[in-house]
Amino acid sequence: MTDRFVSNFTNRLDAKGRVSIPSSFRSVLAKDGYEGLYVHQALDLPALDAGGNALRATIDDILARFSPFSDEWELLSTALNGTSEVLKVDPEGRMVLSEALKVHAGIGDSVTFVGHGHKFQIWEPERFRAHLDAARTRLRDVKRALGGLGAATGGAGA
Repeated sequence: MTDRFVSNFTNRLDAKGRVSIPSSFRSVLAKDGYEGLYVHQALDLPALDAGGNALRATIDDILARFSPFSDEWELLSTALNGTSEVLKVDPEGRMVLSEALKVHAGIGDSVTFVGHGHKFQIWEPERFRAHLDAARTRLRDVKRALGGLGAATGGAGA
């Protein structure tokens, strides 16, 4: 069992608008000890960032780099804390996304949960597939530009 969010899973919302958090993600959240699920709109993607204490600590670390009276701190705090929600997770591991969160991510009847180590993202499945395809294309371009990443990605090179 891991203490990191890894892999991706797609689940459908039920008739009441609930969606099951993948069991491996629930295990990480349980180890983390956060009550509920901390969720905020991703800053530059049509997705949601979610997690527990590890995500909160990362946000606090980012904000600590700025004076609490600076424009940067104000903007980041507004974007990360001001749009956040703490969602309840029921005993079966289901949650309900608010309308504001669903609108930001374009979520309809399904979501894709995507592990990012200390956090996970929640995507509309087609948007995630397009994002993943774009990421792979960009990584191939970077790899070619650098003459192959080899050991940096665990691959054999160009």
